[in-house]
Amino acid sequence: MQLHTVRVFPSAETPAKEEQLAWKLAVVATEEVAIGAEVAQMVANRMIDNGAVAIAAINRSPVRHARAQSLAHPRRGGARLFGIENSQTFDAEWSAWANGVAVRELDMHDTFLAADYSHPADNIPPLLAVAQQCGRNGADLLRGIVAAYEIQIALVTGICLHKYKKDHIAHLCPAQAGGLGAMLGLSTETVFQALQQAVHVSFSTRQSRKGEISSWKAYAPAHAGKLAVEAVDRAMRGERSPSPIYEGEDSVLAYMLDGQQAEYQVPLPEVGEPRQAILESYTKEHSAEYQSQALIDLAFRMRTKIADLRVIEKVTIHTSHHTHYVIGTGSGDPQKFDPASTRETLDHSIMYIFAVALEDGRWHHEESYTPQRAQREETIALWRKIETAEDAVWTDRYHDPDPAQRAFGGRVVIQLKNGETLEDELAVANAHPAGANPFARPDYIRKFDTLTEGLVEAAERERFLDLCDRLAELSADDVAQLNVQLSKDVVQGTERDTKGIF
Repeated sequence: MQLHTVRVFPSAETPAKEEQLAWKLAVVATEEVAIGAEVAQMVANRMIDNGAVAIAAINRSPVRHARAQSLAHPRRGGARLFGIENSQTFDAEWSAWANGVAVRELDMHDTFLAADYSHPADNIPPLLAVAQQCGRNGADLLRGIVAAYEIQIALVTGICLHKYKKDHIAHLCPAQAGGLGAMLGLSTETVFQALQQAVHVSFSTRQSRKGEISSWKAYAPAHAGKLAVEAVDRAMRGERSPSPIYEGEDSVLAYMLDGQQAEYQVPLPEVGEPRQAILESYTKEHSAEYQSQALIDLAFRMRTKIADLRVIEKVTIHTSHHTHYVIGTGSGDPQKFDPASTRETLDHSIMYIFAVALEDGRWHHEESYTPQRAQREETIALWRKIETAEDAVWTDRYHDPDPAQRAFGGRVVIQLKNGETLEDELAVANAHPAGANPFARPDYIRKFDTLTEGLVEAAERERFLDLCDRLAELSADDVAQLNVQLSKDVVQGTERDTKGIF
């Protein structure tokens, strides 16, 4: 890998195009590099994972409403919608929209954490939709997905958005644009222009993940996907974009992030170096914010040592800066202790999550979040005994440059009313590549089967899994069928409605 230094320059000293970060990211997207078998297999895993979480969320309100908007944009020879039969096709940007919301809704697909946060599998819906509309084959789609992961993970590793309360889709949208460019075989110049527009239009605040969190949390990456599709289309027509988008005197670095003195180190592959960033990402076993994954597993382990949870006096979770301030008591959000809070808020409350995991010894993508579950008196009592504390050791481990040493868990101290204490820690979730039970293909299939039980017919399950497994070999016609279809009596809302503008 090479470290690219990116900083702000006065307009009179604008660096050459070839030295700008957006150009170097475009080169990452457009350089022809062979894709290894392990990387290709991981892409297939992510396709299966996305299908699982999207179908599990198919009838949830945000997904139904995004689908309703997309149903208003049919297009002959267009893209497919998750859950809808393949004979119906729609504008690619609207398929990307609906499918992106479905993938993100349960907060249960893959993650990569470093200087900032990301869910790199959010790249897949817009790439798949455009591949279907533009007649791309499996090798093209594979190349695009690998490039998108490479770009997003590089940006997330090198540039922190959270420090200035900017939402992480600002790294996702340029990755989606770069992935689309790689998949479509566009020139470096065209991708360069598309990337810059994608960065320019995708900066938004983190209020979408603060206080009472709404369904926009699921919509945000889908919105980025639509923006990326439009950016690439515009660049393909020869239009230019704000430049230099990172280094400019009035750029996103200068006025959205660290200011005129901004300087970041972004790791990029050397010329000809294999693209393997996807192997550093990790999926979720539990439907909750990633920084809670290890702590859920730890709660399962600790509960076996306490016969009666009513004897707990206090629980302190010693963890990283990010965990403490984003999903812990360091956020200062009273909503994280409110039994009437939204599902989106509860899945960003480690206090709620740890309490329910202690009580139930299981985590379910629907049942763990119902109002009835959140409003149990004994749960509320335990929930309000839990607090988080930032620990420099865990903050350092969160940012460790060695992926094998990086940790997202914490140390938990449970004080009992009799004065005794229980203490345990867990660095990474069991499903993490460095965890006790790293996810492999059988685990992804088990997750798919668990989440889609009673929704997907056996023959359709086999058809979809087979297409994912053969991704690199698929023809354009095969890619067009890369979708999980459900019976009409399973999906709520399969016809165009008149509730909105469309």
